[in-house]
Amino acid sequence: MLFLIFRSVGLPVIHRERLRVVVDSPAFHRAVIAVIALNGIALGLETSHELAGRYATAFLVIDRVILAVFVVEILLRIVVHGKAFFRDPWSWFDLIIVGTALVPASESVSILRVFRFLRVLRLVSVVPGMRRVVSALFTAIPGLASAVVLLLLSLYTASVIGEQLFHEVAPQYFGDLGRSLFTMFTVLTVENWPQVAEDVMGKEPLAWIFFATFIVISAFFILNLLIGVIVSAMEAEVNAQRWKEDQALELEQHIAVMNEIKALSEKVDRLAAALPVSVDGRDAGTVHHCSCRGHEPPGSAVTAGDTARVADGMSPRPEADDRRRDE
Repeated sequence: MLFLIFRSVGLPVIHRERLRVVVDSPAFHRAVIAVIALNGIALGLETSHELAGRYATAFLVIDRVILAVFVVEILLRIVVHGKAFFRDPWSWFDLIIVGTALVPASESVSILRVFRFLRVLRLVSVVPGMRRVVSALFTAIPGLASAVVLLLLSLYTASVIGEQLFHEVAPQYFGDLGRSLFTMFTVLTVENWPQVAEDVMGKEPLAWIFFATFIVISAFFILNLLIGVIVSAMEAEVNAQRWKEDQALELEQHIAVMNEIKALSEKVDRLAAALPVSVDGRDAGTVHHCSCRGHEPPGSAVTAGDTARVADGMSPRPEADDRRRDE
């Protein structure tokens, strides 16, 4: 495997770009998703002892083929992206999952065979929507930590109070701190808590105040706070992704506009270069009075005296100036 990777580093740029187009294409991603789904179906069917015994060879062949496909996919991604592959956490996630499947099975590492069921989790790294959700969860960890600590404090406080109040009334629920923690966690999930409350209220009628207060504070307020933190983090992740997409679109549009401007500038330069130019550097279409003396209108002939007067800074035709003054 390492030999193939080192050999691929020396690929020409044009071949690597062609591989990049293939690996980054939507069809390639859809094919990988289909292989992961097929792997999940095969692993699920293999849990049936009857099917596993009857089609053991078929399941083994499917497993090896799918593993080979995953290995080839990882190698192609390493060849195409190079060092950028190892800078992506999701790439490490895929590499670890596929790498554990390559460990030889033995008695000491037989537990690693269980990790092949984790290949289905590769859908998280392949599907962009799932990847955004998981990224949002990791982004929300700092905010979640405070909310989780607050929830644990309320759970611990309620467990201690319940043990002090009801350890004699309902020892099966509040006999010690461990049982009390488990009971209050059950009440927190709002599952089967009426049964616990009724057993306690049979001897302590006012116990409903304790249970109702705990449920309102923990289940309604703190759990909703956790959900709010997760939703806010997910919204921020989606907005960041949209901003990146907008920036990429603006850059693409800017490049397109600049290419059009460059093309128009080149056309203007070619048109300017195609215009005929006279010997003295002026356009041939420009009328030169000195070269059109035979076609000048009457009274507009230029004489040598006029040229000399112009050179001296005087009017070339004094008689014309006198006529204009008389008029």
